[in-house]
Amino acid sequence: MNLALQLRDYRLTTAEILYHLPDHPSVLQSYIWQELDIAPKFPVLHKFLDFWSSNLDGKLHSVRVGSSTLITPSEWRQGTLLTLQ
Repeated sequence: MNLALQLRDYRLTTAEILYHLPDHPSVLQSYIWQELDIAPKFPVLHKFLDFWSSNLDGKLHSVRVGSSTLITPSEWRQGTLLTLQ
């Protein structure tokens, strides 16, 4: 994963995409998509869904999204200063 993106607040985003099978529209199929994206607007996911809608035959039914930060600020603890004599 790209560290530079993670430092710019990109998060690991997973989407479960349910879509109708083109040959059997009453049947739903699941597709899992995962990429670094920015919550809560998810521009990378929206770009992918726009591509899907305009280029693929399976009509979208629903999208469920989860997002998690991979890099978090480290904890800072005040330590005891030791003096050496």
